[in-house]
Amino acid sequence: MPEPEIPDELLGDYARILADVAATGRRLTRDELEDRRRLGREAAESGFQLRALVVRHLEATRADWPVGSYADGMDTDSVLAAVGQAVDAFAEGFERAQRMTVRREEAARREFIDDLLYGRSDLGRLAERATRFGLRLSRAHAVAVATGPEAYTETDSVPRTVESALLARFGGRKILLTTKDGRLVCIAPGSQPDVLRYFAKQAHAATDGGRVAVGRPHHGPGGVVHSYDEALDALDLAERMDLDDPVLYAADLLVYPVLTRDRQAMADLVRSQLGPLQRARGGPQPLLKTLNVYFEAGCVAAETARRLSLSVRALTYRLERIHQLTGSDPSDPMHRYTLQTAVIGARLLDWPAKEV
Repeated sequence: MPEPEIPDELLGDYARILADVAATGRRLTRDELEDRRRLGREAAESGFQLRALVVRHLEATRADWPVGSYADGMDTDSVLAAVGQAVDAFAEGFERAQRMTVRREEAARREFIDDLLYGRSDLGRLAERATRFGLRLSRAHAVAVATGPEAYTETDSVPRTVESALLARFGGRKILLTTKDGRLVCIAPGSQPDVLRYFAKQAHAATDGGRVAVGRPHHGPGGVVHSYDEALDALDLAERMDLDDPVLYAADLLVYPVLTRDRQAMADLVRSQLGPLQRARGGPQPLLKTLNVYFEAGCVAAETARRLSLSVRALTYRLERIHQLTGSDPSDPMHRYTLQTAVIGARLLDWPAKEV
């Protein structure tokens, strides 16, 4: 597509300035320099490229090179210096206008992201604004959130590294990458899970082993908020449950919100099933840890003993002690589910560190 023709109006009185400088050898006046800056701003706002504008000035310099009775005695250096002054002032105005545009764009983008992730603003208006940033909120979107050892902003090297990797891999996709509250956030179409998987891989590496959580896809402007909240909840859950997975999927953790939906019922279960462990010598924590590892090991005694650095005999004694105190046998399938649910509840409620 050919470049648009640059109108003569954007050159202003450039030819007159060259002729005047050729006759007098003077430098450009303050008013002339300010006028060149103004023309540069107008050119930037009109969407022209700086390179094309400089070329246009050079063409005008050749076309309007001073000739006439004074040309033989003119100071060529003064004319060339005036060309440099004029182009430099023009470029200064152009770049200043571009910086202002970038700042306005950044402010608008940040405001949009805040409204999008916090569910503020009219949803219809939000959907209209989203098209400006490459999102079609009528479709399903999913959100991934990454945390690292420090808080990040969009100008930091970590977000830029992740963004470069995503653009190199998915340059044509509709992806929004940003930072929020020190975390990296990626919003992508729900029909393209490969984008968020790749984001998770890159973010985990760039944050030196940070953790990533991915929300489920949801439709509409409110769906982005829902997916974002799911990702944040997954990160919080990972902290409370000491989950080791570097990448968490909200879809895999749906049982935990179900278990905590009735907090009072869960607290009652923890107190009734695990409360008796407080009578154990050394407190409830060693036996509670034994139960947790036992369930994580698939209720395999040998594997549990290995993970706890115990003999199988010592582990068997602990399991018998738990049975004696609670009345529930961890090896009995009828009791196992209740005990395991209570153990999960204890971790979610931070028991016994906190009273429930």
